[in-house]
Order: sequence, then C-alpha cells, then structure tokens
Amino acid sequence: MRVVPSADVASDAVIGEGSSIWHLAQVREGARLGRNCIVGRGAYVGSGVVMGDNCKVQNYALVYEPASLGDGVFIGPAVVLTNDTYPRAINPDGSLKSAHDWEPVGVTIRTGASIGARSTCVAPVTIGAWATVAAGAVVVKDVPDFALVAGVPARRIGWVGQAGLPLLALDEGRWRCPATERTYIETDGILSEEDA
Repeated sequence: MRVVPSADVASDAVIGEGSSIWHLAQVREGARLGRNCIVGRGAYVGSGVVMGDNCKVQNYALVYEPASLGDGVFIGPAVVLTNDTYPRAINPDGSLKSAHDWEPVGVTIRTGASIGARSTCVAPVTIGAWATVAAGAVVVKDVPDFALVAGVPARRIGWVGQAGLPLLALDEGRWRCPATERTYIETDGILSEEDA
C-alpha cells in the first residue's frame, strides 16, 4: 500500500494491499478499498464508500457516500457520484441543514463499468456490469449491463463488450466484440453473453 504524505486518509479507512492514494486525495472514515486500487490526485472518497479490487478513481473525482463500486470499476477525472436526491442548504424554516436533516442515497456501479470524465451519476442509480458512461453524460436512470450511454440526460446509444469497444451487429439481436470475439444476444433491451 502506498499513501503519499499529502493525502488525507482516515485512521479507520481500510485500504487493500497494493493500493495507492495520491496527492491531496481524501479517503473518509469507514471507507473500504479493495486490493490494487488507485485514488488519484485530489479525489474524494466519502465515509463508508465500498470499492472492490482493481478500481481506479481518477484525479478530482468525487465519490460521495454511500456509493458502492464493484471490482474493476473505472471512475474518470472529475466524475461526480451524487448522494442527495433533493439537495438544499437550508431547511424550510431557514435553518442550516445538518447531517441529521437528510438521508444520503448512493450510486451503485457493477463490475468492470467505466464512468467517463466529467460525467455525473445522480443517486440513486445503478450502472450495470461492463457498461460505459460517455464523458460529460448525466445519468439519471439505471444503466443496463454492457450499455454505452451518452448525453444529458444519458441515453443508450449502443453496446460495449468487456474490452470497452463498441459491439458489432451480426444479425437481428446478436452482437460481437471486435477485440475478444465474444458474442452477445439482445433480448428486450437487455444484453447477455451468448456463450455464458
């Protein structure tokens, strides 16, 4: 494990073997990072956030609690995972909101998914396994496994395989990854591996 001196890591945060926390990053109380994770410069990992093994949180990304990241998740530079469905600084009576005045909700990101630079995932949403969120997208609805989504609000514009490349259409409802040669079947807007 490598934690550079300028990083701020809570004493009760659990950092897995082989993980690196870089300059000016903050990892809050109760966060649990798996093995071989990277938290880039200026990134924020909130209290109680759970990250699987081999995750990358790039520079200046904000992963607010109670987010949950599966194994091999990529969080691009300046990504924001929100945690407040109805954000307000004050209560209706004008008093400043405290931590007790709202209930945080999290973003869930499944195995192998990638969230592109400067995109925002508005909690509570789930990003499916191996999905890709394009740079600058704003995700307000759940994203299925293997989906490629883009835009504001994000919409599915294609499918990707585990290698991250767009899948090629073979025939009606069948797709192939140009990198791995794996084939997939689309049924009612859901993609699954044909060989599985």
